[in-house]
Amino acid sequence: MAPTGSGATQPINVKILLIGNSSVGKSSLLLRFSDEQWLPEDESSATIGVDFRVHKMDIKGKKVKLSIWDTAGQERFRTITSSYYRGAQGIILVYDVANRESFEALPRWYSELETYVSSSVVKILVGNKVDKEFSRQVPTTEAEKFAARMSSLFIETSAKTSIGVKEAFTEVVEKILDTPELWDQSSGRPQTTGGGGGGMPGGVQVVGLGDEHRTSDGCAC
Repeated sequence: MAPTGSGATQPINVKILLIGNSSVGKSSLLLRFSDEQWLPEDESSATIGVDFRVHKMDIKGKKVKLSIWDTAGQERFRTITSSYYRGAQGIILVYDVANRESFEALPRWYSELETYVSSSVVKILVGNKVDKEFSRQVPTTEAEKFAARMSSLFIETSAKTSIGVKEAFTEVVEKILDTPELWDQSSGRPQTTGGGGGGMPGGVQVVGLGDEHRTSDGCAC
């Protein structure tokens, strides 16, 4: 049973994490989805630690308030970003279809998920930068098979042209709403593994922050 808000206008709070190697386009995907904008790679900069945005959307007649955490891909930030897994209901794993190394790093990211999140958390594998089809290094069929082995949804996107971006976020949210294990059946509120609120790591409560707390910059990290 999908969760419901306590009132007619009460949104359902959902926490999603973007993870993957540096420079695969995680922040560009978020910027395209939340602001319908795109920054060229030469105008963007790497995410430092974690970026955070709030986005509202309607899914199957339900109002949903997304708390989206964009994590840095560099190894030196791993101890910082690991704490942000707490309370996440959806994970978007991103690789660059024109960068084989970013695809081959995925098993390490999935291994990290086994450490920090429950098996019921919804995962979607996103092959980004399909606008670089001429330099593709990861075949679609290979990525589809890998996603199936990892029990993940799969889609290819382009933050530059917006292909598949909205669909990627919509698919993962729909799956979250349809996954009973992620919700407290008695209250319709998301289950959490840690505290939250006030901008602290973890806990979906943080989505209650006003939209004025959204960050205004984006990048292609």
